[in-house]
Amino acid sequence: MSGWTVSLHDRIAAIPAEEWDACAGEGNPFVSHAFLSAVEDSGSATPSTGWLPRHVALNDETGRLVAVAPAYLKAHSYGEYVFDHGWARAFEAAGGAYYPKLQVAVPFSPVPGPRLLVKPDAPDGAMSVLGQALVQVCGEMDLSSAHVTFCTEAEYETLGGDGWLQRLGLQYHWHNRGYQDFEGFLEALSSRKRKTIRRERRDANACGLTFRTVRGSEITEALWDAFFVFYQSTVDKKWGSAYLTRAFFSLLSERLGDRVVLMIAEHEGQPVAGALNLLGADTLYGRNWGCVGEWPFLHFELCYYRAIDFAIENGLSRVEAGAQGEHKIQRGYVPSLTHSVHHIQHSGLRQAVSEFLEVERAGMLSEMVALSELSPYRVEKM
Repeated sequence: MSGWTVSLHDRIAAIPAEEWDACAGEGNPFVSHAFLSAVEDSGSATPSTGWLPRHVALNDETGRLVAVAPAYLKAHSYGEYVFDHGWARAFEAAGGAYYPKLQVAVPFSPVPGPRLLVKPDAPDGAMSVLGQALVQVCGEMDLSSAHVTFCTEAEYETLGGDGWLQRLGLQYHWHNRGYQDFEGFLEALSSRKRKTIRRERRDANACGLTFRTVRGSEITEALWDAFFVFYQSTVDKKWGSAYLTRAFFSLLSERLGDRVVLMIAEHEGQPVAGALNLLGADTLYGRNWGCVGEWPFLHFELCYYRAIDFAIENGLSRVEAGAQGEHKIQRGYVPSLTHSVHHIQHSGLRQAVSEFLEVERAGMLSEMVALSELSPYRVEKM
């Protein structure tokens, strides 16, 4: 790393927003200075919650900032969605200390996107050098490992080529094939799937609910109050933890403006459900959802179908509706690979994890093929 310098920062505010965003670009809102500062300033990702910011900055030989990475010291593995609890238990059972570790990620957000944020005019090899910097940090701070999760395929290949362990996952994304409207999308599906979706939409819209989409400054504090109740309700149903504070949602619309898209369902003038999305350059990212009461097919309508409506209307390329859920396939969301890379300091643990990941990758690729056979799209006749 001759000629390059690395620095660590214990808060995102220590790096000027314009400098950070020049590295992050405008495509993915989750790696923007605005989003990451909202997570920190709201008390959601802070030392008290087990997320100690150690953002990495890389300067070239002239002293110019050319790359950054959102990084955190972690004393647990919660809020990450790429599960390494088994690795931690095995290492600790053998007498090792898995925590703390270095996590390069967007807190609480299983959203694929860039993690090694490199300026377009950075010197060649900056991404690889940033990866080397993460390894160096691990060694100097006596950390067990570094993890770059939900990264791009290019980052996966670059760091994999540098010796990092590679891991695959699965999500379900909807792709816009130039549809003019929702009916155009339905025409691309098999007859049985078209009928199912039409019935679900009909039933969701026939139970006295009204729907609206609000963005940025249009989202009032009263709406955020209601949405936070929905968010907590979903967490309670899943026996999970409410990672995000109420303050986070207000800061989100304040700092990201119209890139925050909130879809609301109301009954007799009162909000009863909501779906939070963030708008990227060509993608709508579905994040959190919740409701009070029971309404037929409301989750599908608010989170999947209205997201497709929005994407078509705004000329977006795809919708990413979050982690998990094979049921999304029948609603037009097809399986897509996600990527992560892992550096492990201890040679014995590294070898064991490498062998595990080799088997897991093969299984994931096989599952991808099997799930693709469930596609609801019509097969075009030759």
